Amino acid sequence: MALQLPPLALYIHIPWCIQKCPYCDFNSHAVKQGIPEQEYIAHLLADLQQDLPLVNGREISSIFIGGGTPSVFSAAGIGQILAGVKRRIACTADMEVTMEANPGTVEAERFAGYVAAGVTRFSIGVQSFQSAQLTALGRIHDSDEAIAAAKLAKALPLNSFNLDLMHGLPQQNVAGALADLQQAIDLAPPHLSWYQLTIEPNTAFASRPPVLPPDDTLWDIQQQGLALLQQHGYQQYEISAYAKAGQQCQHNLNYWRYGDYLGIGCGAHGKITLPSRNSILRTVKIKHPKGYMDISRGYMDSRQQVEPEDRPFEFFMNRFRLLEPCPIDDFTALTGLPLSTISAAIDEAEQKQLITVTASHWQITDKGARYLNDLLTLFI
Repeated sequence: MALQLPPLALYIHIPWCIQKCPYCDFNSHAVKQGIPEQEYIAHLLADLQQDLPLVNGREISSIFIGGGTPSVFSAAGIGQILAGVKRRIACTADMEVTMEANPGTVEAERFAGYVAAGVTRFSIGVQSFQSAQLTALGRIHDSDEAIAAAKLAKALPLNSFNLDLMHGLPQQNVAGALADLQQAIDLAPPHLSWYQLTIEPNTAFASRPPVLPPDDTLWDIQQQGLALLQQHGYQQYEISAYAKAGQQCQHNLNYWRYGDYLGIGCGAHGKITLPSRNSILRTVKIKHPKGYMDISRGYMDSRQQVEPEDRPFEFFMNRFRLLEPCPIDDFTALTGLPLSTISAAIDEAEQKQLITVTASHWQITDKGARYLNDLLTLFI
């Protein structure tokens, strides 16, 4: 069956941070001897130029500038990146441009400049409003700076902004987690990312694990937090994402709906559908800044075809993160596979009450969301 083209997005990775957080397993590097902003921007745009043949004139509907901490770049630098992108690839008129930012004072003062440069949405890495927790998490801002950054974002001519918040923090109790969440809600962001701290391999926390709350406390935090969010008009649309009506992150929706995206910058991942070859391509760029900016090597670290037998798991691993109904037709359109490929797995998932099935849609249930790994295993 012929593959169809989904929407196309662009991810831009800026790998530098002021300091590396102990929980972070992203491709980020602490600033030691200054940031080669202009040099890196030139490489980002050259990287994009090399990828353009993969998308054959398609237009992008969203950009996400992630890191690292993209707000270590100047507003002028972000403007150069966005202008360079628009010179090279068509963009939709209503394109969402999200930029991750830290709420430290210097970054907050730059927010208006980023908006003038073309950013339409901020994702602000608050993580907690409690001083002891911010220290434990290695954050360089304090609660007052986080509140000030959120208020500034609210006052700017943005389409939306997101506050990023963690729960299940070291020695955190239910009251502490809910107090953090209530503080975030009081700042009235259109979107909240609220997710549990996990200990990832190859992080400082993995080598020196903090004392995390017991499972019963984590469950109480999640249930009471969800009720609090719903009470204030936030609807959960993804495992850790909550939004007011119409304020979902369009870039992330494209990821979870198995859309396409170019990835440029250190370690950036991409997914591109190539119908003419009946192919889905995964790309990964060179991870370390020094290697990435070595022009003798090019930017691509690896290119890999997603084999037909792997596409069902990939599709549902993304699609079942979303709590919205999944159109059944999307599976065939975006994987190029007949429904018979997965009919037995769908029947078993329905029998186990992990999903419900109608003539047109699959819908993950509360049980399916809770036992997501069990559900996804059916499609391996």
